[in-house]
Amino acid sequence: MKTRWFVVAGVLVAILLAGVVSIYASGSPDGLTKVSEDQGFADTEKSRDALLGDYGSVTGVVGVLVVLAVAGGVTYAVRRRGSD
Repeated sequence: MKTRWFVVAGVLVAILLAGVVSIYASGSPDGLTKVSEDQGFADTEKSRDALLGDYGSVTGVVGVLVVLAVAGGVTYAVRRRGSD
């Protein structure tokens, strides 16, 4: 298998997992939310409208793409620097 096809397959699997598996994520509060509820200050939270909304399929896919873009950029910069 050529490296390019291996990378493409890996990216597609990561996007598929981020988009599909996030649907089955737990509805229970995460650690910080749970502590704020237990300590009684959850209602003092300031509402911030997130760009992509709550955790979900779109957020997962965008996260994967951002991480791949940053990793690809760093890899490109390091390889470019080493070839001088």
